[in-house]
Amino acid sequence: MIRIRNLWKRYGSNDVLRGLDLDVRTGEILVILGRSGVGKSVLLRHIIGIEKPEQGTIEVDGLNITALKKNKIYSAVKHMGMLFQGAALFDSMNIEDNTSFYLRQHGDPQTGKPIPAPVIQKKVREALSMVGLEGIEKKMPSDLSGGMRKRAALARLIVYRPSILLYDEPTTGLDPITARQINELIVKTQKELKGTSIIVTHDLSSAFFVADRLALHNEGKIAYVAEPEVFMKINDPIIEFLRENVAYTMRKESRE
Repeated sequence: MIRIRNLWKRYGSNDVLRGLDLDVRTGEILVILGRSGVGKSVLLRHIIGIEKPEQGTIEVDGLNITALKKNKIYSAVKHMGMLFQGAALFDSMNIEDNTSFYLRQHGDPQTGKPIPAPVIQKKVREALSMVGLEGIEKKMPSDLSGGMRKRAALARLIVYRPSILLYDEPTTGLDPITARQINELIVKTQKELKGTSIIVTHDLSSAFFVADRLALHNEGKIAYVAEPEVFMKINDPIIEFLRENVAYTMRKESRE
């Protein structure tokens, strides 16, 4: 379980996170909705230990990672993985090297011991196969479409089997068909790894496809958290706007 309490983050004079509280249940897919610039991605970077808050705590399975020094952070978050908005593949490496990067750098996630090259190659093939990218090991990221790069980045997570997965706008910039494929892979990955997933997105179709629960991030805090059916009935202007957009999207799709 992830337990966040009274989290504050400031950039200059701008308080992006303002006493944010959130509980993420083990084994669920939690989708965080909210306008651009409210701090959704900032929250993910705090959970995985990339940034430190001004105040507040993040506990992961009872361990307060916000109290750890930099040299202790990696050990605490090595079971986490993050899919960045732009995929964040290394442009100078082919897909095989991108996918195997974590295992070559850190070894076995459980023991830290080096993994033999043939075993790494097998794990890479299995991860790429899971996301439908068999046979592209020697291609460069520049050879791939946007959707393929997102899938390759997902394979890079799958290969070391993290138990907590963070997704930053996983379907942004993708066409509806490719976005649905990514959503299906997110659900498939969740079942395969038996993990916990946190997704921030603007894509309402994606949110309702993958979410066990929805959360609304507003004015630096989590305003509401609930199952999708309950969430959409909450009497709030922002959620009313979401309801109207969902209805519009469904009408549009029915005409196409």
